[in-house]
Amino acid sequence: MRRRGAAALSGTDVRGDPLEVVATVLLALATVATAWSGYQASRWNGEQAKAFSRGNAARIESTRASSRADAQTQIDVATFTAWADAYARKETLLADFYFARFRAEFKPAVDAWIATRPLRNAEAPLTPFAMPQYRLEARAEADRLEADAEAWAAKARTNVQRATNYVLAVVLFAAALFLAGMSTKLRLPRMRLGLLSVGLVLFLGTVVWIATSPISVSV
Repeated sequence: MRRRGAAALSGTDVRGDPLEVVATVLLALATVATAWSGYQASRWNGEQAKAFSRGNAARIESTRASSRADAQTQIDVATFTAWADAYARKETLLADFYFARFRAEFKPAVDAWIATRPLRNAEAPLTPFAMPQYRLEARAEADRLEADAEAWAAKARTNVQRATNYVLAVVLFAAALFLAGMSTKLRLPRMRLGLLSVGLVLFLGTVVWIATSPISVSV
């Protein structure tokens, strides 16, 4: 009687309640896990925004490089047409004038094309533009930037999925938190145990699932 009286005065229960302890621990862990998942969701939303931004920047630069390559091709076509016309009319001085003004990237293709003897060789390419020596640095840069843009877009889509996963984890942890809290309000042991068990399984399952996801931490 004295021990029970002392326990009552101190506000403690000498017998203890295992379900109450488990519920308290689950409440604490689920609260921390919910906050962590919310932070990660926010971080990955920021990461996907950065990836989309870099992808868009790369795509803009790719468009600029492609436009520059198109302009260079038009210049090459114009000068080659003028040179071929002067050469056909046997205006040597004018032909030499145009030939000297071929762009540095275009001259190797012209030299290689002339070496095929197009006037006598029926199998020769029709123009220097069909030669493998005709390469534009601007075109290669445009292709490289386009590939970079696609890579950033793919990364952004991955980061969106990661943020979505963490948002779902917040919902699941919040559900476990709710079940743990409700279990402390019930009086029937079986109902308390059932509700707490569901919450515990939900919490552990979400922890195992989210543990496989990468994390993003601000430095």
